[in-house]
Amino acid sequence: MEEKDHKLQDVAGEQEHNDNDSTTAQPESHGEAATEKTVESTTEDTGAAAEEKEAPEPANAAEKADATSEDPENKDVLEEIAEENAEDAEDTENEKRHHIPFLDYHSMPMENLVGELQRLVKNEKVQAIHKHVSAIKYEFDQKYQEFIEHKKEEFVANGGNEIDFRYNSVTKRQFNEVYAEYREKRDHYYKNLEKTLKENLEKRLAIIEELKGLVNVEEDMNTTYKAFKELQARWRNVGPIPRSHYNDVWRTYHHHTEIFYDFLHLNRELRDLDFKHNLEEKIKLVERAEALADEPDLGKAFRELQTLHKIWKEDIGPVAKEHREEIWERFSNATKALHQRRQDHHKELEKQYLKNLEKKNELIAAIKEVAEKVADNHKAIQRQIRKVEELREAFFKAGRVPQKVSDATWDAFKEAVRSFNRQKNQFYKGLKKEQHENLEKKKKLLELALSMKDSDDFDTVTPEMKRIQAEWKKIGHVPRKYSDKIWNEFKAACNHYFDRLHSRRNASHKEELENYEKKNACLERLKAFTIGKDKEKDLQTVKAFIEEWKGYGRIPYNKKHINSKFNKIIDALLKKLGVSQQEAELIKYGNKIQQLAKAENDRAIANERTFIRRKIDEAKSEIRQLENNLQFFSNASEDNPLVQEVVNNIERHKETLATWKAKLKKLNVMENKLNKEAEDDEDTADSSEEE
Repeated sequence: MEEKDHKLQDVAGEQEHNDNDSTTAQPESHGEAATEKTVESTTEDTGAAAEEKEAPEPANAAEKADATSEDPENKDVLEEIAEENAEDAEDTENEKRHHIPFLDYHSMPMENLVGELQRLVKNEKVQAIHKHVSAIKYEFDQKYQEFIEHKKEEFVANGGNEIDFRYNSVTKRQFNEVYAEYREKRDHYYKNLEKTLKENLEKRLAIIEELKGLVNVEEDMNTTYKAFKELQARWRNVGPIPRSHYNDVWRTYHHHTEIFYDFLHLNRELRDLDFKHNLEEKIKLVERAEALADEPDLGKAFRELQTLHKIWKEDIGPVAKEHREEIWERFSNATKALHQRRQDHHKELEKQYLKNLEKKNELIAAIKEVAEKVADNHKAIQRQIRKVEELREAFFKAGRVPQKVSDATWDAFKEAVRSFNRQKNQFYKGLKKEQHENLEKKKKLLELALSMKDSDDFDTVTPEMKRIQAEWKKIGHVPRKYSDKIWNEFKAACNHYFDRLHSRRNASHKEELENYEKKNACLERLKAFTIGKDKEKDLQTVKAFIEEWKGYGRIPYNKKHINSKFNKIIDALLKKLGVSQQEAELIKYGNKIQQLAKAENDRAIANERTFIRRKIDEAKSEIRQLENNLQFFSNASEDNPLVQEVVNNIERHKETLATWKAKLKKLNVMENKLNKEAEDDEDTADSSEEE
């Protein structure tokens, strides 16, 4: 009795189990079998059970009646408990599998799956982890298949031949090594276990034979009863037997135990004492089973119920016939109640699985949407790659889906990701072609830069060098392995040329500073000049200042502000002298005309004419636009501020137009004069030749 009480305490004190019991801790799909069969004993049935003419019966009438009950759900749970106990009976360490957390392997990346497999193989009993290992292998194989297909598509997209594809995965190699270690340990364990299980089976069958022989022994009943107790003690100490024989052997043992108790009717006192003890123990089990209805941890409750059934079968003998049906009915009802809780729990899980399925379908649809609209530039595609990766991670974390649609969901997910990868790889295949074309363009620019880097025609080459630099920037990327080399060569050629140019400019910088000093002195004299009574004389003086100023050459770029100071003072003096703004502009422009005339540069004159005509066209366009705007105010008074503003703008642009036309006229006069002088020079040359 003390031994049985101790077992009940062990049951009550068990650590909490993982909610994933044997009916839920399976991979979502098949792949490798989710469970691995143990090596079954091949012992020939030559023992008492084989010789028994009657088929093995349940331990008592109540169990027999329940085993043939029409309630299929109750029958299923009893069979499930019996099968679990049979599996645990092969090795007491095997029960530890229920305490090993069954993680969400579906959401783990391949590297984490390898790490978890290593931890299990190193730290846990090999016979207790086969379901965990099978689930890990299934998920790893699925993820690796997706990974390797993606790599193959990239290989083909980059111009490779599919039959030449090879990929060396460190993660895959590590997984194979750990899995091979697991299989070696597993095979070694089951090889050793097979012999032990066979021997124990033979011992149990021999005990049954001895038990059968007790009913025919003609000796003192106390002596027979003592022999019976010794057989029971030996039975409990035999050890595990093959699970395939477990339930039949136990039923046979209980069957002959009951026969022995019936035989004990000659010694009712001994029999009733055992019956009473067994009833008390079974009532404890029933009460504990009934209390499991309030256990919040369903996984723990079911594992405890399984242990209670094991104690009922293995450790407690029969009770008096008048109590057998009643006590079994109570135990069976408690089992049914917990089974119903499990059924309800599984229904809730199915609801959650359906929600997970809906979420995964949404994620698949989102990946398909990205795949249907793959971008046409690298930056955008990189954003899409990150987006798809986020969707993939969300898919793995979304949880389990119903078993019947698991494979189809996984296939749809893989196809959606594969579709995106194909489109993406197609883009980069085209991009690679474009990059080679860009490489050829940049090679031509490099050749041009190399040909001009030592040129002394700075006026012509400088803008050309700047042009090819700007064109280089517009061309785009080239293959990475050529990028640095060609860029360094091009940069070196450009730097060589511009270093020479800057060296030349540094030589002329001194002259520019001297010109600045001259202009600064001119500006100081201009500031000191005051208008007198002779306006004509003062006007000539101002013109002389302008001509002197224009006569000085280039000044440093960072000193250009001095020109605006000079023009501001000139404009103020001309205004005091009564010169209109247009006349002032023409006076200053006259000096520019003189410079163009002295340079005798036809191209510069043509550029100036183009510039003036563009300004004339702009002024005309502004005037037309303002006159059109004025029509909107046809009913408005002339005193209207908006009308006055438009009219003033029109007048201002007309004055500007007149100024530009006057400048064009001056330019034409100057050009005609130059042409006439050129013709006169030609006539003089012709006359000289005739003489």
